Amino acid sequence: MQKLQNYINGALTAPTLGHYLSNPDPSTGKVFCQVPNSSVEDVELAVNAAKSALNEWKNLPAEDRFKLLNRLADLIDASNETLALAESKDQGKNIKTARAEIRRAAQNFRFFATAVQHFASESHAVEND
Repeated sequence: MQKLQNYINGALTAPTLGHYLSNPDPSTGKVFCQVPNSSVEDVELAVNAAKSALNEWKNLPAEDRFKLLNRLADLIDASNETLALAESKDQGKNIKTARAEIRRAAQNFRFFATAVQHFASESHAVEND
């Protein structure tokens, strides 16, 4: 049976205490995978990784942020069917609804990818300054 992992600091990692929860398919009640039962330590690792990444992210030029967020949207679009099937099985949603939600996730990333380039102000920010 597949055991999912936490994604922390750019890597898939098992929960620090090794505990997992059974994840049943709502339509059948049968367990189809196990998910991390993350501990306080796991959450602290994730929060610390996010804090460490913040400085690099906020100093990244808007054009580079656009490229990264847009690339993420491209990857979501390219995997729509796989992600929709996983969402449908995990949440018990019909596949049509799951496909629309995955498509919407990609659209959200595209919105924010373009929004980062459309900053308006009475002043002009100088990046990395």
